[in-house]
Amino acid sequence: MREGPDIARIASLVGDPARANMLNALMGGTALTASELALEAGVSLPTASSHLSKLMEGGLLTLASQGRHRYYGLASAQVAGMIEAIIGVAEAVGPKRVRPGPRDAAMRVARVCYDHLAGEQAVAMLDRLFDKKLLLRDNEIRLSSAGASHFSALGIDIQAKARRPVCRACLDWSVRRSHLAGTLGAAILDKIIAEKWARREKDSRAVVFSPGGKREFERVFLS
Repeated sequence: MREGPDIARIASLVGDPARANMLNALMGGTALTASELALEAGVSLPTASSHLSKLMEGGLLTLASQGRHRYYGLASAQVAGMIEAIIGVAEAVGPKRVRPGPRDAAMRVARVCYDHLAGEQAVAMLDRLFDKKLLLRDNEIRLSSAGASHFSALGIDIQAKARRPVCRACLDWSVRRSHLAGTLGAAILDKIIAEKWARREKDSRAVVFSPGGKREFERVFLS
């Protein structure tokens, strides 16, 4: 037996169609119940429970109880990054599903990727942050001193989740270039929603900007 990480075990967990649908449903950053995930996977509740047990044992999910309800979520941003990367590979080389229409187009413009913004708007934002030297790129993405001052002035708290990296590149499946993840990426999405520049589309990962909100987002992050 070869030494090192057991890639096959993780791949087998993600590779089952029902489990893949469950994991994709959790990419919106919202915890879901077993019943909700059963609907997403198109399986019965007992079958969903079996799949969820396997995902829990594999370390891909967390479970939280609130009253009589039990909620499942992705175990970490690292797991979310893996799912996003797999989606990107599937989009590039895999068989294509029939697109459902405008909702899918909206997903390509802006969407939630676990806890941060993804899509065309997010990729454009990261490019602009590099151009303005607010973020620096060598072997990894780093926050510059000018960037720290800039985001502090905007009221963006980048230390709220100190255990995570401040900045991290996440490969965007629709643009096939990186958008911004990490504490800073999550804080920027929090600001977008708090300022009501955009809203989450119901039952979707899509983030829809209002006309005024789009102008404000572009003024703050793309100008």
